[in-house]
Formats: sequence, structure tokens, C-alpha cells
Amino acid sequence: MTQPRLILASNSPRRRQMLAWTGWTFETDAADLNEDPLPGEPPGEYVSRLAGEKARTVAQRYAGEPVFILAADTTVADGYDLLGKPADAQEARAMLRRLRGRTHQVYTALALMDVQNAVLMQDVCVSQVTMRPYSDVEIENYIQSGDPFDKAGGYAIQHADFRPVVDFGGCFASVMGLPLCHLQRTAARVNFVPPHNVPQMCQNNLKYSCPIWQAVLDGESVG
Repeated sequence: MTQPRLILASNSPRRRQMLAWTGWTFETDAADLNEDPLPGEPPGEYVSRLAGEKARTVAQRYAGEPVFILAADTTVADGYDLLGKPADAQEARAMLRRLRGRTHQVYTALALMDVQNAVLMQDVCVSQVTMRPYSDVEIENYIQSGDPFDKAGGYAIQHADFRPVVDFGGCFASVMGLPLCHLQRTAARVNFVPPHNVPQMCQNNLKYSCPIWQAVLDGESVG
């Protein structure tokens, strides 16, 4: 059976890389939206709203076609404060100092839209992330690498040199921007099945033994 077209509503290199692990063939067509949070908007509602808006915006370009639109949004939450992508070195420095040696939450929302049937399915993944007590010198070196500027909270959990995270609970892939097991269970609702063994591919590529993948696929509220 011919699979419907899949459109990733993102220009993120990490999301493209990770979506390729599923074995699905896909195209990219990003949405250009104002990503500012609404006043007092909780983190889960914020990422869900943005992911949904991205999916609906891109879906308008494919009205009536047998296409799935996949959108995602990620934010770092420190208490009630949302930390998005730092605008400059000063903001990245402030974020990294604020998060240093403490635990925060990373929220990633998925939105998968069946354009032909006008059905939007969503899911949210929440992970607990504890940062190590890295030094100011390490922060400056990391900023000089240019890596913080396209990442919520100003860091990449997978960065081989900086290695900012010392403890973790939830979905590792979600902190990178695309919770793949959550995506698989969402897509299963419309019988859109990935060709590859997604949990295995994810763990192999991330070199990470995930303790929650089966619970996620079973529909449990973990991660």
C-alpha cells in the first residue's frame, strides 16, 4: 500500500535527522510563526499551541491532499519561566548560568495532521533534566562553538564536548526536539506505521538505553 506523503514542518537539522531514523520518506516545509508565549501561558500549553499552529499553517498549502503534516515545538521551563532559543551570547550565558547545577523541565509537543480528513492529533512529552556544575570557562567555550543559539535553553543534551547534563528522566529524544516513540503511538491512531523499529533505531543512534519506550508505546503517561 502506498504511504501518504509526510511533510515535516521544520527546518531543524536535528528533527530531520531523527525523523529519518523512522524509515519514513518525508519532505520539509517549515512554518514561519511568531513563537512568543502568551502572558502567563503554561509550558505544556505553549508548546502544544505552537506545534498545532505550525501543523495547521503548513496544512493550508496541501488542502485536500493525502498528506500528513508533522510539527513539533520544544521549550525549557525553569519554574514558571520559559527559556527559548537565546538571541545572543549574553542571553545564552545567562541561561546556562541559571540552569547550572539545577533541575529543570523540557517540554516537547507533537502535532500530526491528517490533511485530507482534517484530523489533528497531538501529544506532549515532559522530561526532567539536571545540569552538572560546569564552569564559566566551559560556558564561554561552548558559546564560542556557536551551538547554543538554535536550541531552547541554550544547550544540546547530546553535545559531545560540553556534556551539560548529569542526570535525566524522561525521553532523551524529546529533549533533542522529537520524541519518536510518542510520534509512533500518535501515528498508530491513523494506522500510519513506520518502516523501521523506531525504539531500537532511536537507542542505537543516541547510544542510550531508554527505560520508558515500551511504556510510551503502551500509552502510559511517562515522559
